[in-house]
Amino acid sequence: MNSNELSNIFRMRDAESRSVSAENPTGEKGKGGMAMEEETLHPDGIKCFKELGAGWKTSPCRPIDAGKTVEIMNVDGPGIIKHIWVTLDKKFYRNVVLRIYWDGQESPSVECPIGDFFCCSWNDRQNIYAIPVNVNPSGGMNCYLPMPFKENVRITVENESPHDLTHFFYTVNYTLEPVEEDALYFHACWNRSNPLEYKADHLIVDGIKGRGQYIGTFMSWQQNNAGWWGEGEIKMFLDGDKEFPTICGTGTEDYFGGAWCFRKDDDTPPEDYSAPFMGFQQVSGESGKAGARMTMYRFHIHDPIYFKSDFKATMQAIGWRSEFRFLPLQDDISSLAYWYQTLPHAPFTKLPDRNSREII
Repeated sequence: MNSNELSNIFRMRDAESRSVSAENPTGEKGKGGMAMEEETLHPDGIKCFKELGAGWKTSPCRPIDAGKTVEIMNVDGPGIIKHIWVTLDKKFYRNVVLRIYWDGQESPSVECPIGDFFCCSWNDRQNIYAIPVNVNPSGGMNCYLPMPFKENVRITVENESPHDLTHFFYTVNYTLEPVEEDALYFHACWNRSNPLEYKADHLIVDGIKGRGQYIGTFMSWQQNNAGWWGEGEIKMFLDGDKEFPTICGTGTEDYFGGAWCFRKDDDTPPEDYSAPFMGFQQVSGESGKAGARMTMYRFHIHDPIYFKSDFKATMQAIGWRSEFRFLPLQDDISSLAYWYQTLPHAPFTKLPDRNSREII
């Protein structure tokens, strides 16, 4: 039974609902909202509830000091994460790093800037109306991708900014229930090309080893040239592909579900859209003009890309030069890859440091 289908929502399940948040850090049954003054995770809020006491929003969020890492979830399974919600000041989107570890693995299966994980980039808020990732006014970030675990899940959040993050709000809703033997583990990692090397493809993800399925791409793109920038093709290398991929797209906007430069016609500006599985937004400036900053997402929910041993994905960056000739671009491109696979996974390439992630 697919527990995510509305047609099955009325079926009885052998599951227990749980939730971790600053109001119930352990997720234990009957332990929510009971913090006293000395137990709150948000000491600055004491003045708000001091007159009322326990049960009156005594620990709604927590601070994460500059340079510190906090563990927001450490729960034994088996179970499935059903929903993650967070919100924080947008200036921290690239400086706060989300990591998720499955079943005692030493290296994280998810490691990325928290804003990019929720399809928000350029240290700004974008409303996202996708089904897997949903972001609402003003900066309420939601992920509905199911994440099974058999033994344990551990989630950490690191503030690599030189500034204290005074208000980090989070909720992780999950179930304790049996997990099928063939259940795969959720993964996500981030990469940036700034600027992209001349005549090189942007690397979305590489080094995936194991069996699984690729299920999504989020991409943020800054133009360093004027004109149309999206002639490049997505390439997906499966199970031993070398120089040439098994899957090759027809253009950047085509992969993200658009067409013809995202324009109604040649005389109109590009159109933003946010659909259940695909989207494009102009965050700063206008697509086609130097300096424009954009985001795009594509979720392969109904068409996962299956691999049996290894996987790699790249995106070309092609514009136009004189005489109707292709121009290999050197834009600022970053991407987040989402996929499921078996454990153990190959360790990720080291996450670029704060300077390499900075938006300037």
